[in-house]
Amino acid sequence: MKLISIVTPCFNEEQNVEDVYQQVKDVLAKLPVYRYEHIFIDNDSTDKTVEILKGISIKDQNVKIIVNVRNFGHIRSPYYGILQSNGDAVILVVSDLQDPTSMIIDFVRKWEEGYKIVIGTKTKSKENKLMFLIRKMFYNLISKISETDQIKNFTGFGLYDRQFIEILRNLDEPYPYFRGLVTELGFCRIEIPYTQPRREKGKTKNNFYTLYDIAMLGLVSYSKLPLRMASFIGFGVSLLSFLIAMIYTVYKLLFWNNFSVGIAPLVIGIFFFGGIQLFFLGIIGEYIGAIFTQVKKRPLVIEKERINFDA
Repeated sequence: MKLISIVTPCFNEEQNVEDVYQQVKDVLAKLPVYRYEHIFIDNDSTDKTVEILKGISIKDQNVKIIVNVRNFGHIRSPYYGILQSNGDAVILVVSDLQDPTSMIIDFVRKWEEGYKIVIGTKTKSKENKLMFLIRKMFYNLISKISETDQIKNFTGFGLYDRQFIEILRNLDEPYPYFRGLVTELGFCRIEIPYTQPRREKGKTKNNFYTLYDIAMLGLVSYSKLPLRMASFIGFGVSLLSFLIAMIYTVYKLLFWNNFSVGIAPLVIGIFFFGGIQLFFLGIIGEYIGAIFTQVKKRPLVIEKERINFDA
C-alpha cells in the first residue's frame, strides 16, 4: 500500500489542530487503499497546541509530531516538515482550516493519473478583500518580473511526489522560497482552482513583516530586475538633472536680473535623490541579506522532540 504523508505546520493553533486532524482522518478514510501519516510540526507554540497534539498522538499512531526549540518562522518550519516525511506523496495542509481538506481526494486522483505535482490555486477567497487584492497584485508582479515561471494565487497547498521531495533534500536550501522551487524544478504539474474559506477560529499569525519577508524572498530569489532598475533609474535621473541644470544656466544668463533661482529646487533635488538612494540601498540590502543567509548555512530548524516517528 502506498503511503500518503500529510504535513501540517502550526503555531498557537489550539483551536484548530484537532479539527484539522479529524478532517484529514475522515478524508483519508475514503481512500482505504492508502496508508497515511499526519506530521504536525510545531513552531514552539505558547498555548495548548502541543498538549492537544500529544493527546491525539497517544490515541492515533498515524499522527507524528515535531516540536521545534523555538519559532523558526513560517518559511523554514513547513519546508523542514516536508523533508521529514516518508510518503510516496506529500500533501501540505495548513492548520488554520483555510486549505480545504476535501481536495486531498482530488490531489491523489490526479497524482495517480501521472502528475508529479498537484497544487491548489485560490482563484477566489472569503478572507479580507483588501488582503486578497494585495496578495493577487504580488502574484501578478512576481509572475511578470521573475526569470522562471511563477504560479499565481499559490500558497503551497498541494501534493508532491516523492521524486520531487528527494530533489529538495539534495538542494541544501537554508531559507527556501518553496513556491518558486515548485516551478523551477520543472516537474509535470496540474493546478486545481478552489475558493479559500474564511478562518473560523483564532487569529492569523501572519502580519505585515511576515508577508513582506516572503514577498522579498520571492523577488530576490527569482528576479534581478530591482537591481537593474537601480542602474537604469540612476542613469535616467542623472541625465535629467544635467538637462535641468543646463536649462537653469541658460535661463539665468538670458534673464540675469529678473530670474532668481532660489534654494527650493536645490532642497527638492536633495530630498528626491536621497529618497531614491535609500530605496535602492534597501533593495541591494535585501539581496545581500539573502546571500548572507545562504552563506551561513544554518539548519532549517532545531528539534526539541519528535513523537511517534518510531511507531
